[in-house]
Amino acid sequence: MTKDEIRRQELSDFLRNRRGRVTPADVGLPATNRRRTPGLRREEVAQLAGMSATWYTWLEQKRPIKVSSGILDNLARVLRLDPVERVQLFQLAVCQPFLDSSSTPERVSPLLRRLLDETDSIPLLVLGRRWDILGWNRAALAFLFDFERVLANERNMLWLIFTNSALRSLIVDWRARAQDTLARFRADYGRHAGDAHFVQLVERLNSVSPDFAEWWPRHDIRPMTEGRYDYDHPIGGRMIVETTTFAVVDNPDLRLVVFLAAAASNSIAKMRKIVTAFRHSTSSPHARVHRPNKNTSAGAAHSDTSPVTLRERRPRRRATR
Repeated sequence: MTKDEIRRQELSDFLRNRRGRVTPADVGLPATNRRRTPGLRREEVAQLAGMSATWYTWLEQKRPIKVSSGILDNLARVLRLDPVERVQLFQLAVCQPFLDSSSTPERVSPLLRRLLDETDSIPLLVLGRRWDILGWNRAALAFLFDFERVLANERNMLWLIFTNSALRSLIVDWRARAQDTLARFRADYGRHAGDAHFVQLVERLNSVSPDFAEWWPRHDIRPMTEGRYDYDHPIGGRMIVETTTFAVVDNPDLRLVVFLAAAASNSIAKMRKIVTAFRHSTSSPHARVHRPNKNTSAGAAHSDTSPVTLRERRPRRRATR
């Protein structure tokens, strides 16, 4: 499928899904017993949106047609979309400039490298547009996961949440958290509809994670907002950590994710304990934190950049004769 065909497929699935969630009573239509499927019929959506039934049907049939912003506004109203879902509709219908994912390389700047190097008490991650993990600091290794232990093409936050048992064990109420994470990723997927790397990631997750395969067709969408989450860490125990995300001005597709321990449940002290224990474990004469090599090969799934890694270097054993 071409990039545009993938986008039209996504738009069709989104419209069908949201049409099925709206009952006749929601829009003031009389209920009948002759409906074979839940939700509104196509012709009802078209009538309420002020467009022809044929034109709306063509949208769901993935025809290469264009729709005005006024019609999309009407569809958003009829389908009772929230603000985030409305943005998704406009992006999938290409009423905003199509984002070229290959136009801006995902590189972690020297300043971000310094920030990761010099901030060792608060976990930090740098994510790319596809949620590839491009950089992390020592505190992130201590609190979350040793990202060096997974293959480079699996170093992606969404992939790890659905496939990595070590990361999964940290998250209290994993099912709710995973669905929330997937809904946030869906908004980014819509912004880059048709991007081959996004599609490959989704296809891989569909094939290995039954939970992902069940939840992805729901088209749940949520904005990237601040969060407050429960963790169960093997060193710190139960703790509460708040997260916030910052866009990088020079490359807005890059995000700096900050994990800040909350005051509740003595979480601040527990985070210090976790980071200190990790620091001591890597302070032996044979272990040191090294600065990343700018020419390191790509370390994030489908990424075109060098990962920023703060990791333990293990001594090589000399061969014995």
